[in-house]
Amino acid sequence: MTEIAQKQNILIQWVFWYFIEMPKNILHSWKDIFRFYLNYFSIPLLLKTLFAPWRHNLLLYPKGFDIGKYFEIFISNLISRTIGAILRFFLILIGFFVEILIILAGVIMLFVWFVLPFCLILGLSLSFKILF
Repeated sequence: MTEIAQKQNILIQWVFWYFIEMPKNILHSWKDIFRFYLNYFSIPLLLKTLFAPWRHNLLLYPKGFDIGKYFEIFISNLISRTIGAILRFFLILIGFFVEILIILAGVIMLFVWFVLPFCLILGLSLSFKILF
């Protein structure tokens, strides 16, 4: 903390730490987790290579002219690209679903962080009412 904060009352220091410093740390950690799962599922790379063949499984066209062979290789390459697109699409959906869960978990965590002191005060006041 700064030098000014060290001269203040401990309650003011706690309020500063609890409502200013820790939410910044929580948001920074939340951003790191969000980036980690974005890279874990390779969402930007999967979007760039959505229609690339699955596992680079492409057949090369023959040098001679054989319409049946050309058609067979074209269909095979088309199937490989379709399989790649379908699998990448589902991986992207799973990645987006995980990212949405991370966003929701972060919002809930921040909400709980801000509500906990008030729950503590409410719990103490209710316990004193019950006791006395």
